Amino acid sequence: MLCNNSMLLNIKMGQTERQAVFLLMVSGQIDSGYFPEFESLFCKYNFTHGDDWNVVTGLVEGNTQTSKRGENLYGTFAWNFPLDVTFKSSNPFGWPQLVISCFGPDYLGTEVVRGYGAVHVPITPGQHKRKIPMYVPESSSSFQRFLAWLTHRRPEFHEPTMVARSEGREVARVRSQGYITITFNVVTRDMKKLGYDTIASEVINPSGITAEAMSLVQDTGKKEMQTSYQFT
Repeated sequence: MLCNNSMLLNIKMGQTERQAVFLLMVSGQIDSGYFPEFESLFCKYNFTHGDDWNVVTGLVEGNTQTSKRGENLYGTFAWNFPLDVTFKSSNPFGWPQLVISCFGPDYLGTEVVRGYGAVHVPITPGQHKRKIPMYVPESSSSFQRFLAWLTHRRPEFHEPTMVARSEGREVARVRSQGYITITFNVVTRDMKKLGYDTIASEVINPSGITAEAMSLVQDTGKKEMQTSYQFT
């Protein structure tokens, strides 16, 4: 009897836990990048999130393959590297962000950072395209710039996820350098049950008809129906 009661208690606790969380399923790919100054690049990616979030399945970090700059008109780097991860949480605070770090060889063949960037995972379900501006840290003085050139050790962040936080960003000197294109496919589950509405207004009302116009159309339809009934 005690065993059955404990089993029922565990089942109820599991159901309560499932009802108290929502799921965020993210797939897509790192499409391409535009860095006209370089010939060869690869990317490291990392999903960062708040303390209330947990990873259910999938990979939150990884490396892409090395890509050569295309010889077409745009000169882009094509990776088409897949992303697939599922999160669960009870609180939207700390919504996941995707952090991208690009690396490539310098003139001596040493792998150096070519750009950092971060973007929030879209909150609305569906497919989304995002263009992430990339930047690199710079030396704070001419002497440090000369020392970095002499030792072939350019400035870089000790922790790449720093670009997804606000702490310490005001003292960092950076320079813009290229961009990366990302495709997100977002699916959410049970957010409505917890009181969170993430459906875009265009999805709720795709035609853009206002409430006043809709009521006017409905009133006109009722009058036409009443008129037709009188004639019949």
